[in-house]
This record gives sequence, structure tokens and C-alpha cells, in this order.
Amino acid sequence: MDSHVHEIGALGPWDVDALAQVERWDQVWAKACQAMSANPWGGTVLPRKFVELIAVGINAACTNLNREGTRRHICAALDAGATRDELLTVIKMATVMSIHSCSLGAPILVEEMQASGAHSAARPPVATPACDRMKGIGQWNQAWNPFFELAPHWTDQFMATGAGIYGSGIFSSKEMELLSIAFDASFTHMYAPGIRRHIKAALALGATAEEVMEVLKLCTAQGVQACNLAVPILAEELANRSSHGSRDTRDDES
Repeated sequence: MDSHVHEIGALGPWDVDALAQVERWDQVWAKACQAMSANPWGGTVLPRKFVELIAVGINAACTNLNREGTRRHICAALDAGATRDELLTVIKMATVMSIHSCSLGAPILVEEMQASGAHSAARPPVATPACDRMKGIGQWNQAWNPFFELAPHWTDQFMATGAGIYGSGIFSSKEMELLSIAFDASFTHMYAPGIRRHIKAALALGATAEEVMEVLKLCTAQGVQACNLAVPILAEELANRSSHGSRDTRDDES
């Protein structure tokens, strides 16, 4: 393997063995792909620690669940000085992004109920302190109104898991928005309303276009996980077939 692979940050999202194998098979493509995918790790737009925290989030996201990538970037984040609470906050954010199932589905439910003449059952008013807190810290999303109206008690239970994350102060408001962009823009999610909402908020909080673009580059770099997963399997299967072929030849000769 070329020595540049061992430079700090040169691997980016790559697994070292997968990259080494691709280099043996197609060095030109491996070099080009490595330069592109590892670019955010070698830049100065975002601190290395924050780059690794974003990578943890993208890999651990409930829309991805990449075990090997999550471990690799947790280790790298710890090495870069990340704290347990910072990593746990990212993991919490990776969990609650599942709310987009309701953000997408509840408005459709409301529309179809109106079209069919259906009505939800009447219910007594309920206290919603967590929702009130989210509204109070400016983190309430109007897209949540449909499922809040349909299931206010459950919505409050869900928001109780989110209010503490966004009000914890572990990250700055701008950092929270940049992390949120990464979750929504990840190619395993691509939730356009959230991407626009969080980009708008990040810019309003002082994020630069370069910082937002760096987050998007990190999302794109995640494509390397296809090589991390499949290249070792391909190498193993090719080796197995080669080994079987050698044994078959010896059997024929005997």
C-alpha cells in the first residue's frame, strides 16, 4: 500500500483493508476515489473532531446502521478529543431522526382523511410540556403539527426525547444545525424539507457556505461504505473459487 494511506486523515471513511485491496485491483480509481472521499478530513473548514462526529452520526443513523463505520469513526472521534457526552448526543440525534416517518406520513393521512370524510376520535385535552419546551427553545417544526393534532400525548412522549438533546448545550446551535443537515442529506435518507430547514437555520446562525458544503461532502464520502462492505466479500469469494479450482485440478490428476 502507498505510504500516503498512513498519513493522518488520509483514510477518511475507508477501511484500510478494503482500500488496500482496491488499490491492488485498480490503483488509478482507488487513488481518485480516496482523494475525493478523504477530502473533508484533510481540510481546514471544519475541525477534525467535528468531522469525525458527523461521520459517527451518518454511520450510526437509524437510516444507515453501519456497525463497522460507526466503530471506526467513534475511535477516530475519541482520538481527536471528542467526549462521551458529545458522542452520546450525536447518537441520540441519530435515533430521533426517525420522526421523519411521521413528518412525511401524517400530512398524507390528514389529506386522505379529508378526502374520504373520515374523522379522528374526539379526545380530552392533554398536557404537552415537552412540546411546549421545544417551541420555547425555537426547535418546533410546523411539519409536526399534523401528528401533534392526531396524537398529542404520543407526540409529547417523542418530543421529550428530543427536547433534552437540543437544549443540552453540548454543541453550539450552529453545530447542531450542521449535524442535522448531515442526517437529513445522507443518501440513505435525503429528507428534503429537513435539509432546507436546517441549511436555512445554519446560515442564519453564521455558518458559511463552505461549512455547509463540507457537511454535504461528508455525506457523499459515505458512498465508500459500498467498497468497505463489498470488496472484502468479493476478494474472499474469488479466493474461495480459486482454491476450489486448484483442488478440483488435483483430484482430476489423481
